[in-house]
Amino acid sequence: MPTYRDEAVILRTHKLGEADRIVTMLSRRNGKIRAVAKGVRRTSSKFGSRLEPFMVADVQLYQGRSLDIVQQAETLGSYGSDIAAHYDRFTSANAMVETADRLSDAEATPEQYLLLVGGLRALSRGEHAPRSILDSYLLRVMALSGWAPALGDCARCGAPGPHAHFVGQMGGLVCADCAPAGSARVAESTLELLRALIRGEWDAVDAASPADTAAGSGLVSAYAQFHLERGIRSLAHITEQDREEIR
Repeated sequence: MPTYRDEAVILRTHKLGEADRIVTMLSRRNGKIRAVAKGVRRTSSKFGSRLEPFMVADVQLYQGRSLDIVQQAETLGSYGSDIAAHYDRFTSANAMVETADRLSDAEATPEQYLLLVGGLRALSRGEHAPRSILDSYLLRVMALSGWAPALGDCARCGAPGPHAHFVGQMGGLVCADCAPAGSARVAESTLELLRALIRGEWDAVDAASPADTAAGSGLVSAYAQFHLERGIRSLAHITEQDREEIR
C-alpha cells in the first residue's frame, strides 16, 4: 500500500531545502525509515515538534521511490525536553539513537524498537543513572543483534567459568589459556554488574560501586564499538564528561 502507519522513534533529522527535513526513524513494524517531512521548519507547522530526536510518534507515511513522505504525526512519547534539560541524559540518549541508527535494517525488529523506547523513557524520568541506562541498552541491543557477550563460559573454547579476562574482540569472557598475553583481569564485582545490566536487575546496578560502574562502562563501550565496526561518536562526549566528574 502506498500509505501506511506505524509507531516510530525519531533518531535524527537533516535540513532539506528552506522548510523541510529528512527524518530518520526506527519504527515498530517497518524497521528503519527515512522520510521527508514537508514544511516542518515553518513556525506554522502542526507537527514539527513531534518529529524531533528522542520523540516517539504515531506516523502516517506515503511510500515514495527513495524517500517516504510524512503525512501525519501524533505524539506517543514526549521525551525530548526532559532529556535535553540534563546534559548526562542528553549525551546518553544520543549514543543510544546513534547505535540504533548504526544497526542494519535486517536487525531492526520490534524488540529493538521497544528496547529503545524503554531506554529513552527511563532517561526522561531519571529512573537510574544515565550511563547505566546506556550501558544496559548497549548490552541488550547487542544481544538482540546476535552479539551477546559471553559472561560465564569462555567465549573461545567454552571452558566453564568463572573467568577473569574480558576481551571484547573475542566475544567476552575468556579463560586464562585463551586470553591474549597482557590481558587485564576484571574484578568479579564488575562482571556481576555486567550480568545485572544485561538482565535489567536494577537494584544490583544502582547499588554498584563507582569503580565497578566506571570499569563496566569502559568494557561495554569497547565491546559495542568493536562489533559495530566503527566508533559511536556520542560516546566520546560521555567519556570526557566522566573524566570531568573524576576531577
